[in-house]
Amino acid sequence: MKLAFLGPLYARQGPYACAYVDTSRDLDDPDRAIALRRRHIETELAAQGADMTTTGAVVRSVGTDRELPGQHGQAVFAAHGRLALAEELPHPPPHSTACFTMVPDAMPLAMQHAPDIPYVAAAVHRVVPSKDVPSEEAGLEVDLQAGRWPTARVAPESRTRRRAPAHEWRQTATEVAEQLTGLAERTGAEIVALSGDHWARNTLARELPKHLRDRAIGIDSDGWDAQPGRALLEDELDYLFRGRLSAHDQSGVDRFLARRARHSGAVEGLTATVAALRRGQAEAVLINDPFDLDRLLWVGVTPKQVGISREELTSLGISSCWQEPADAALIRAIVGTNAELIVIPHGELPLPDGLGALLRYPDTAG
Repeated sequence: MKLAFLGPLYARQGPYACAYVDTSRDLDDPDRAIALRRRHIETELAAQGADMTTTGAVVRSVGTDRELPGQHGQAVFAAHGRLALAEELPHPPPHSTACFTMVPDAMPLAMQHAPDIPYVAAAVHRVVPSKDVPSEEAGLEVDLQAGRWPTARVAPESRTRRRAPAHEWRQTATEVAEQLTGLAERTGAEIVALSGDHWARNTLARELPKHLRDRAIGIDSDGWDAQPGRALLEDELDYLFRGRLSAHDQSGVDRFLARRARHSGAVEGLTATVAALRRGQAEAVLINDPFDLDRLLWVGVTPKQVGISREELTSLGISSCWQEPADAALIRAIVGTNAELIVIPHGELPLPDGLGALLRYPDTAG
């Protein structure tokens, strides 16, 4: 998974005010709940020494996603009085938290972007005449949407809707298939999810080019319950993608396993992974989910300056260094060295310290 979306966090030096907040709207009085959390964030940041303008930038952003229904959260980062990054979280954090630190705590946000699978979805419904639908408007209705899972839960692309009489569906399916193909090619979709009326979706599937038909998966749902601002077929896609990696990340895991077996081009554990990042040697870092490395690392001014001990950095002539939580230091080093992140369930590939790295080049020693 590429992490370019985190680039703005490292465009300037800290300190940063960071907040992870539950901004769900599935409560009796969500505005009151969010206001309480906003005050808690403000108090926490002030207690940690954050300046008023930076704290204000964070606090003003909390809850600005009020148009988004259902469960979700926000990750908000600000520095030097200006907002640096604010993103919706597909899942609310277990507890709303805030910190004021030199290195932003971006690991929870990065983990919520995984597995970052590009897809397109189509849901075909039969529309029957009723008091709200005149007979001339009855027939078949199709919704199309592209996204990247799981961020599409809270930040889906716009939805396209088209309606046609049932007797014209074969011709309409050809045109819809062209639209779907365009979406898939633009987004690099790995999965084509088709749902709704069996005859209509099968007709649509036959009109797709072969390489997309091979990626098509039928889902027994009509998609009628999709809320505005949420992903089409959200619950069904959640089940479909659970435990799955993107094709790109799976290829990275396969290469990691092959190189680990040869004892060349892959490393495991905190010490070896940190060393690879410091040398700019890591092509991708593998992290187990859940990831809970409760310790500190030493860091310097630039992302590559990371070490297990102070001596590792001072021996390189780095005199300005301090300690930061390991997850914050690691994600900064991954982004700053243009490495990728692969999040893999612990049960599928347990790694020492929950960490491993696929190397750009092997160690000279072997």
